[in-house]
Amino acid sequence: MKSLDAVYEQLRPWLEARESQRKRAVHRSIVGGFGTLITAAAIAGVLALVGLPAPFLLLAAIGTLVGGMAWATAPLRALRKQVKLELNTRIASAFSMSYAPAPASPTRFEAFRDHGLVPSYTRRAFEDHFEGRFDGVEFELYEAHLEEKRETEKRTYYETVFRGALIRIAFPRTIEGVTLVTRDQGIFNALQGWMKTSFSGKNLERVGLVDPAFEKQFEVYATDQVMSRYLLTPTFMERLLRLETALKGKRIRCVFDEALAEAPGRGELLIAAETGNQFEAGSMFSTLADRKRVETLHTEISLIEEIARTLLEKETLGGVSS
Repeated sequence: MKSLDAVYEQLRPWLEARESQRKRAVHRSIVGGFGTLITAAAIAGVLALVGLPAPFLLLAAIGTLVGGMAWATAPLRALRKQVKLELNTRIASAFSMSYAPAPASPTRFEAFRDHGLVPSYTRRAFEDHFEGRFDGVEFELYEAHLEEKRETEKRTYYETVFRGALIRIAFPRTIEGVTLVTRDQGIFNALQGWMKTSFSGKNLERVGLVDPAFEKQFEVYATDQVMSRYLLTPTFMERLLRLETALKGKRIRCVFDEALAEAPGRGELLIAAETGNQFEAGSMFSTLADRKRVETLHTEISLIEEIARTLLEKETLGGVSS
């Protein structure tokens, strides 16, 4: 893994080379935006003078505004897309990973849903797929946007029920049973009855955390108390919290399940965090070479790698007590 300084210095020349392009695009969006407003007002005024009804005036003004703003902001939108692709691709490469704007297939998505890590939905969309391997650990991250269809007497609309990061970490370590970690009781309350009959007929029992700081923030349920002790070390729990903070997310939750293992001696961890829309290029109204554009994503990927490394550490009694 390259340091933040090394990654930033690698990206800085590319970003600086596009600074003049950014300034031109910003200038066009501002000047074009004001020009569009003036043009729309002028067109509406002329049409009013010839006596056209108010609805026609409104349609003409709206049409002018939409078309004009689309033209004015087109270079800025194209640059934002280009910068996002380049930043994510190069930072992924620094971690020996690959990046794609969207996953070819949403890996393990059904498992995220079946384990209650994401809610029910009517329609879904996925983007920003990172994938890689290090020290025998396979890693994937992608964003999911899930919406539920709502209907009222007057209209039908879609409401976002989940937007965030879904992370899969597969590692060379045997997992037994199921260990579920949640940030609050609400998630488990809604699914508790269903889950007791869904994991091969095994019941999940509440597991108490020894560390009072984590006890206040997490709830753990497991089919195997001993295995949960090995998995949920204080280091792991601390890094899980740091990841939630780095992702600017909330209600991070995860699950270990032996049924996910693709081969003997393998284990798998699924993590979900409600983050909103992440992994974007940042504001185009500030200099492209701003170090924070690189720092944010570098920190997020670094923490996920740290979590994966805790799963490779020598098994010792962790921070869980029955």
